[in-house]
Amino acid sequence: MTAQEFRTIALSMPEAIEGAHMGHPDFRVGGRIFATLSYPRRGFGMVKLTAEQQELFVNTRPKAFAPVPGKWGERGATHVRLQAAKQGDVREALTLAWQNHAPVPKARRD
Repeated sequence: MTAQEFRTIALSMPEAIEGAHMGHPDFRVGGRIFATLSYPRRGFGMVKLTAEQQELFVNTRPKAFAPVPGKWGERGATHVRLQAAKQGDVREALTLAWQNHAPVPKARRD
């Protein structure tokens, strides 16, 4: 998995846009960050999963996924080691992160 492949998958999510936060690219939906690149350094991505989703990825794919240290990681922020990650796994993680942060349509809120 390359950084460009990560970016392409992230931007394939409906209404996803690329921005920047703290010196690295981020991917947002509805103004909310669901993933970043180059955090904590080049060769890494980050996806914002739920704690339960994170546990599944970390336990089943430990070479590719690891919790971000500290409170962010306890809340589901998950490092992706791009070189060790498979495209299908990253697509699944990015899809979940996008779903976790996409705005709920008004009709579903009522």
